[in-house]
Amino acid sequence: MGRYVARRLLQMIPVFFGTTLLIFLMVYSLPGDPVAGLFGDKGTDPATLARLRHEYGLDQPILEQYIRYMGDILLKFDFGTQIRSGREITEVIGDAFPVTLRLALLAFLIELVLGLGLGVVAGLNAGRLADNLVLIFTLLIISVPVFVLGFIVRMVFSDQLGWIAPNVSNEELWSELLAPAIVLGALSLAYVARLTRTSMAENLRADYVRTAVAKGLPKSRVYGVHLMRNSMIPVVTFLGTDIGALMGGAVVTEGLFNVKGVGGLIYDSIVRREGMTVVGVVTVLVLVYLVASLLVDLLYAVLDPRIRYA
Repeated sequence: MGRYVARRLLQMIPVFFGTTLLIFLMVYSLPGDPVAGLFGDKGTDPATLARLRHEYGLDQPILEQYIRYMGDILLKFDFGTQIRSGREITEVIGDAFPVTLRLALLAFLIELVLGLGLGVVAGLNAGRLADNLVLIFTLLIISVPVFVLGFIVRMVFSDQLGWIAPNVSNEELWSELLAPAIVLGALSLAYVARLTRTSMAENLRADYVRTAVAKGLPKSRVYGVHLMRNSMIPVVTFLGTDIGALMGGAVVTEGLFNVKGVGGLIYDSIVRREGMTVVGVVTVLVLVYLVASLLVDLLYAVLDPRIRYA
């Protein structure tokens, strides 16, 4: 196991640098000049622009900028400074990430509990009424765009029923994050339910399940130990990759509910051409993806005893 973890950690190094380099090149290929944007329509003299570009290192070749940027991150944990506000990017990320982390955690718990619950019910009753209802419900969620679902939740539960506040306050209470978490995790919930249902229904017909039933094992052990463990492998794979997606893909949801998190930070940084901020946020998200992928691989051996790591 230790050798496998070490090998996976070594494999993460080229993935990390390759992904961050790609994001760096994409961000800095966007049109516009962040330094010129500081002065708006008024503009300024070329000497001042050249001085500021040199101060922020924007006059260097793109690869040299990337090497210097990654060196500052790895050696000094310095993500740079925002051009417009002058704030340290680590401070900006530190303000946004805890909010999105709580939102993503709540959405993850919702999709985990409801998605697995609906999937298990549908899988154990494949072809019956409960199965058909779950399939119709999840298909409806998948068919509705996220921004439409968000507007429906706000209109029904805020404007008409008054159960929730229309916007999340600056305190970002857990109760205020419940509505955006439902919107954020709805699509993943539907996929988890369908994936669980398919895996459960397939394994329910497997030989080892019929053998366990023939041996007289109680249904609670057959379903809870044998069937669930083998059926969870594809679901765990999806959930592991979805953690990073929940944190980085909340732009629409955070905008609808006025959540000051990573999604809004990425959107504002792209609009303002704050390339350093975008790359800094994405770098942290890449690390989240890599760690989640490693944990998923290690969980395979726990779920399926046939899997062993040399």
